[in-house]
Amino acid sequence: MSVADLSPLQIWILAARPKTLPAAAAPVIVGVGTALAEGVFRAGPATAALLGALLIQIGTNFANDYFDFQKGADNEARLGPTRVTQAGLLAAREVAAGMWIAFGLASLAGMYLIFQAGWPVLLIGLASILAGIAYTGGPFPFGYHGLGDFFVFVFFGPVAVVGTYFVQSGAASPAAVWSSLPIGSLATAILVVNNLRDIETDAIAGKHTLAVRLGRSGTRLEYLLLGVISYLVPLGMWLAGLAPALVLLSWLTFPLFYSLLRKVNQEEGRALNAALAGTSRLELLFAILFTAGLLLG
Repeated sequence: MSVADLSPLQIWILAARPKTLPAAAAPVIVGVGTALAEGVFRAGPATAALLGALLIQIGTNFANDYFDFQKGADNEARLGPTRVTQAGLLAAREVAAGMWIAFGLASLAGMYLIFQAGWPVLLIGLASILAGIAYTGGPFPFGYHGLGDFFVFVFFGPVAVVGTYFVQSGAASPAAVWSSLPIGSLATAILVVNNLRDIETDAIAGKHTLAVRLGRSGTRLEYLLLGVISYLVPLGMWLAGLAPALVLLSWLTFPLFYSLLRKVNQEEGRALNAALAGTSRLELLFAILFTAGLLLG
């Protein structure tokens, strides 16, 4: 089926980019798993944290679709998956409205979490929504200034994992903080593949991502280093007594990472879309196995 044959509902699902949602779910899975392992799990806040994370990710996807089109980064030379504004499937004002609706629904989940865990959740929620908009929008879109990798690591790692733990327990824990590092690293690795694919078109559009600044070799090295961090942290947690040895179940994903690393090192352009999807699957599988290790150990 071509994009011209899509129904209105299918177009909105395409705009929401469901393949990106594992990156939003993975940190919540780990935050919930850490809470379960430490005996502070609460089903209501955990569910609200997941819904909020998914809605913020969807809102961010709408924002990127809208702002990248407005800034000319999305054009006929685009190598990635279809963006609905650039493809003419939705008007820019419709996508902008979708963005605010998604963020508004996320705020409803946030209000419940504020009631459950206090006003620090307000700061977490506002910062997450503002980051979703400011990635490609506003007067200083940090995705256009080489800061996207840093913010993705922070918000998909420590903020999301520790925040999920916090809304259940009312505090943070060393295990939650350390558990956030591999998840943030793998979420950043997804962005690295995306930006590696788009180096040439981003440079032409004036979108100076970290990949544009580092070049292909430097970006590929970044992907490797993020992977190394992801596999060393569980080992360090076990050796430090912060987690059981079974968190090393996450290492079962290493063959997938190695396969993806080869693709990232050998391929360019549109061919990297497979590595992009694969890295998203890697993060989700890593999160599930890491969490299983926490709970079974």
